[in-house]
Amino acid sequence: MGMTFQEAIQLYRDIYHRFEKVEGKPWGVNGAMIELTKQMGDLSKCIMLQENYYAYQGEKPENLEESIGNELADILGQLIRIADCYGIDLEEAYKAARADEDMDLKRRGV
Repeated sequence: MGMTFQEAIQLYRDIYHRFEKVEGKPWGVNGAMIELTKQMGDLSKCIMLQENYYAYQGEKPENLEESIGNELADILGQLIRIADCYGIDLEEAYKAARADEDMDLKRRGV
């Protein structure tokens, strides 16, 4: 799609605000956490199917890798929503966390 991470975040914000109109109220952090948990379960099921850990009757659904990508994107959406609830710039938080890890590993000589 050729968009920056910030543009992708803004697109999701626009989408979840439109969903709020359909749902009749904003979810807030509680709703986002419940949805995040649900999406994690969906991702787990897709991965279990892909890795043959899940006892599945019949043929495996097609496009499991696409489904995994979709679930990962849904999880990212909920992380954006939770970050917004707390006024956190997710991109900056990610960069800062990785910089901290990088510095720690460099101090260890790794």
